[in-house]
Amino acid sequence: MRFQRRDLLTALAGAGVSLALPACAHAPERSLIPPPKPGQSADGIVRRAGLGGDIAYTLLDISRGTLLEGRGANTRLPPASVGKTITALYALEHLGAGYRFSTRVQATGPVKDGVLRGDLVLVGGGDPTLDTDALARLAARLVQGGLRRVEGRFLVWGGALPAIEQIADDQAPQAGYNPSVGGLNLNFNRVHFEWARQADDYRVTMDARSERFRPEVRLARMQIANRASPVYTFQMARGLEEWSVARGALGNSGSRWLPVRQPDIYAGEAFQALAAVQGLALPAPQRAGVPPQGQILAEHRSDTLADVLRAMLRFSTNLTAEAVGLRATVARGTMPTSLSASGRAMSDWARQRFGMSSLSMVDHSGLGAASRVSMADLANMFYRAAQDGQIRPLLREHPVRDGNGRPLPGQPFEVRAKTGTLYFVSALAGYMRSNSGREMAFAVCSSDLSRRAQVLGSGLDRPAGTADWARTARRMQQDLLTRWARTHI
Repeated sequence: MRFQRRDLLTALAGAGVSLALPACAHAPERSLIPPPKPGQSADGIVRRAGLGGDIAYTLLDISRGTLLEGRGANTRLPPASVGKTITALYALEHLGAGYRFSTRVQATGPVKDGVLRGDLVLVGGGDPTLDTDALARLAARLVQGGLRRVEGRFLVWGGALPAIEQIADDQAPQAGYNPSVGGLNLNFNRVHFEWARQADDYRVTMDARSERFRPEVRLARMQIANRASPVYTFQMARGLEEWSVARGALGNSGSRWLPVRQPDIYAGEAFQALAAVQGLALPAPQRAGVPPQGQILAEHRSDTLADVLRAMLRFSTNLTAEAVGLRATVARGTMPTSLSASGRAMSDWARQRFGMSSLSMVDHSGLGAASRVSMADLANMFYRAAQDGQIRPLLREHPVRDGNGRPLPGQPFEVRAKTGTLYFVSALAGYMRSNSGREMAFAVCSSDLSRRAQVLGSGLDRPAGTADWARTARRMQQDLLTRWARTHI
């Protein structure tokens, strides 16, 4: 039976549901809304949550290609970190599951009797997972290979990707999940700030910490300020990243990761310190103006892209999403000038690949709240992506939890999905399998952008009301999942 749009709209109007599906190849062909069964109605679940703003969802049957339930499904809402699933598919198509990022150390001149007569260059390939331990291994390989002295400069090059100062411009300055992005990244472009009270003052360190090493860095500095607020301030001054923190917010001791804005120099300073431990003295790092040429002395390769993406979706790392998204755009033949330009390239691809006519991404992580997509398009993407099976194995299992956050025993259905959270935005999308084995794709989002606008600019890690709202939104999502599993068996 060929699907007629007017038939769907007529059926949904009679059922009191507002929904439209994207007009694209392989979209669900007919609507199937079963008679109600005992339990909570979807409208009742939404009403009891009392979240305000916009709430939208779409539920599709994968095997039959049918629409099961929907509400406001054409409303364009911020996908938050659910947008990382689009990025994952984008990267898989343009880079391949086996792709690996490479970080190299190159010599621009000959090495003779342990002496490099030229420059030593730390060359980034955009690896978002590079950490201090990997840098230490690179430094060790240089010395093990016989390098003892460098007569020229020590250079860093991050031009494999565009230099992005921060992902989003509406976050608190101390938000470690909003770092810079570039071709040479380290520790998710975060510096470790630690403090401990000493008499009437504090001992403060800023380092590129890992499990084994703690190389101190010079580009990031912290001052303790006698003020009540803001808690943190940040400014660039003479090439240095100058931080200050309110004394009253510190307590006796503690630590946190802060974002870095010059990741190539940050990585260079860490490498310089690690090389010194190996007995190789290097001058302070400088930026290389052009792509380096010369002999490769050592190389580090990342895990495969599939493994990188699996970790990205599990831990929702924004830097990883931006780096792999930018790299995919470069692989298409264009060096983007900004995250928004690369986000547009990905959106254009998704419209062609999945028919996502509502999609407009301003980045690859979903951190930018100006990104928009409808739940109909998002669920339909998962429906169509199920055909090649690439994304589902990368999604983590999403357990249903009780009011105390503990997984419920004997959950009667399976969910593999990606969560997404911004202030007053909560999204969840992916796949679910009922106890009978029925496969479904879904997308749900709650968004109150007027309340979000009220808390932006506060400089706080958790503005008032955001945590309670997010908990309520997650509870509503779980109630909808439970209803769907019990109703559509």
